[in-house]
Amino acid sequence: MAGQLARAQVDEKTTWNLQDIYETKEAWTLELNAVQQEVSRVTQYEGKLHTGAAVLLACLIEQEQLLARVSRLNAYSDLHLAGDSTCTEYQMDAARAREVVASIQSALSFVNSEILAMDEGVLDRFIEDEPGLQEFERSLRLLLHNKAYRLSPDTEKVLSSFREVLTAPYQIYERGKLADMRFSNIENGQGEQVPLSFALYENKYAESPDTALRRHAFRSFSQTLYQYRNTFAETYATEVKRQVIEARLRGYPSVTEMLLMPQQVTKDMYNQVLDVLQQELAPHMRRYAALKQRVLGLHEMTFADLKAPLDPDFSPGMTYEEAGELIKEALFILGPEYGEIVEAAFRDRWVDYAVNTGKRTGAFCRSIPGMHSYILISWTGSMRGVFTLAHEVGHAGHLMLGARYQRMTNARPSLFFIEAPSTMNELLLADHLLERSEDPRMRRWVISQLLGTYFHNFVTHLLEGELQRQVYDLASRQVPITANLLGDVKGGILSAFWGDAVKIDDDAKLTWMRQPHYYMSLYPYTYAAGLTASTAAAKQIREEGQPAVERWLDVLKAGGSRSPLELMKMAGVDMSQPEPIKHAAAYVGSLIDELEQLY
Repeated sequence: MAGQLARAQVDEKTTWNLQDIYETKEAWTLELNAVQQEVSRVTQYEGKLHTGAAVLLACLIEQEQLLARVSRLNAYSDLHLAGDSTCTEYQMDAARAREVVASIQSALSFVNSEILAMDEGVLDRFIEDEPGLQEFERSLRLLLHNKAYRLSPDTEKVLSSFREVLTAPYQIYERGKLADMRFSNIENGQGEQVPLSFALYENKYAESPDTALRRHAFRSFSQTLYQYRNTFAETYATEVKRQVIEARLRGYPSVTEMLLMPQQVTKDMYNQVLDVLQQELAPHMRRYAALKQRVLGLHEMTFADLKAPLDPDFSPGMTYEEAGELIKEALFILGPEYGEIVEAAFRDRWVDYAVNTGKRTGAFCRSIPGMHSYILISWTGSMRGVFTLAHEVGHAGHLMLGARYQRMTNARPSLFFIEAPSTMNELLLADHLLERSEDPRMRRWVISQLLGTYFHNFVTHLLEGELQRQVYDLASRQVPITANLLGDVKGGILSAFWGDAVKIDDDAKLTWMRQPHYYMSLYPYTYAAGLTASTAAAKQIREEGQPAVERWLDVLKAGGSRSPLELMKMAGVDMSQPEPIKHAAAYVGSLIDELEQLY
């Protein structure tokens, strides 16, 4: 990766300050050893949970405190590795942490097993007799909901001890992508050689106004992916097989229903998001592709051109510092408590925005019990990056407010809701930008940025979700998951969505290799669910003002104390019905209508 800085070469101010978690590596090591010794604070209750409500409460509190410490340990090693996956020391530390986590989870598996073994009515009596258990009631009820699919205590303990092995496919995928892949330099439209990496392609070249550079980058990027296709396919197939086998062993009707259970979402709701959005959105996105082809004067619209800017000569750059100020201004509407979190994120180095070899691609926010969140992004100075940064700040604000107002067991909501607060921030940012200028050229540019948000969540992630749906169906019918099959399935999904508006070539069919979300359960489709909810809630904020803002803040503070449907209803959105999904797709269509008029 010639031309990219090594981690040690980047300016420290562009990296996150992980000393907030542990001051030194030695302090982390001491804590790693300590938690293994102190697991006995929980295991002392093994075999006793049925004896009384006070005993159960004491055990749950000790378990919660221990798991908070374990989460911090794991975060410290994970975040170091995310910054530089090529570092052997970080690889070893992360492996040590994963081993300790697996050991502790195995030791604690008795808690759930003993609760589920209680006679009917005992838990109800315990909750009634012990007020302290009321804060744990929701998590206990959710556990009981899974009782029919629980294996024997010994089997659950063995499975927990294999956690590091069973999650290995994700680690293998990330290590291969970030540490082993090497990309050749590419030529831009001026004949100059420029470096290429996973992060540079995703965050810069895919959106380049230079058509030659954009297409050369995609071709070279895809050629490198092609070399790894069989290894990555086998890795993903292993992940899918593990889930299919587990679902069968536990007695779930399907692997999909097993994966939806912790999301508190029915299979009908899951299918509704995928089906309605693809049907309603495809015609609008085909018009958008045709608009880009016309405005940019392209002979044909290829997959590599989908993120090309409509107005290549109008692309205001932005420094990270300017982005921080803009985001703070845009989110001012959410009030002082939320604003303090946003201010601290930029002031206190919660964000790692360096661009270096070995850094994890994309962007994410890591929440840690008892302290602030951390955000990873690779900053390239684009406005798309500003929206992404606002998105991750949305996760930080949401999860920190949830942790502030709920105890740890109720702090984190279902995946079905998790992307609503993050995408809300992108919508508020777009509203703020539109309010600042009446210039038609600026307006169409901001609309294009906003459509980038909908493209990312309603197209990229939605079609990832469709791939998952089809792959799980094939695997359940014992169809081997191979590189060729994944390419064919992905190509079919893309062709069905884009129709004749976009040329889907063999390189486009390799996009199943680009995202880690396939290793995160049924995560991809939830981006569309979250953005659907935030689209409706943002409309209410525009129309009602402060009352809608207060409702939204109440939802954020509720954390995971309610089901995702209840949280969305608190915000005034009924996601059990298809109407919010149809309205969100229609809103995208209205944005494209306006762009067509402006161009």
